[in-house]
Amino acid sequence: MALTDLGVYLVTGQELSVGRSTLEVVTKAVEGGINTVQLREKNMSTRELVALGKEVRRITKEYGVILIINDRVDVAMAVEADGVHLGQDDFPIEDARRLLGEDAIIGLSVDNAEEAAFAEELGVDYVGLGPIFKTSTKTDTGPLVGPEGIAEVVEKINIPVVAIGGINKHNAADVLKAGAHSIAVVTAITKAEDITKETRELVEIFKRYRR
Repeated sequence: MALTDLGVYLVTGQELSVGRSTLEVVTKAVEGGINTVQLREKNMSTRELVALGKEVRRITKEYGVILIINDRVDVAMAVEADGVHLGQDDFPIEDARRLLGEDAIIGLSVDNAEEAAFAEELGVDYVGLGPIFKTSTKTDTGPLVGPEGIAEVVEKINIPVVAIGGINKHNAADVLKAGAHSIAVVTAITKAEDITKETRELVEIFKRYRR
């Protein structure tokens, strides 16, 4: 499908939400103007994930927000999500496309320009590039990409680049000025004291600097 921007992109994680439920975090982020939600819950059973996914789908649909499911093509199908985000060793892209259809949004995590170029050849709709900065939410990552790495990837491919890893309101402008089409955040929102306010600030930065 033709995809432009995913905007400010929240990746969930109930264990990173300082005692609040993922549903509460998503609801407040949606009220703050988030553009995309990726449901990434590593510690839930399939049944729990589907039940939560249906609730999140209801909220995102009401507000016109894109819903992406992390890793799980079956869950994406069950909750009628807009698409799925896959890692390098996850479900094969061609099978995800066959199951989800041509209109589904499929993203793939990449570490560098070479992986990004190959991802584009595979037919994904966007790449998730990172980690841009140091992050505590994922430990199995490659070297830091930095704004310079974003510019290199953007120059090499013709699909959107979603930057992720250590991004917050203090460095988001640098990421966007480097050419990222979208900024994905985790703890900048999930751990925020005022989720709606923090989301609004990130959305304003995105609008100001997105080229």
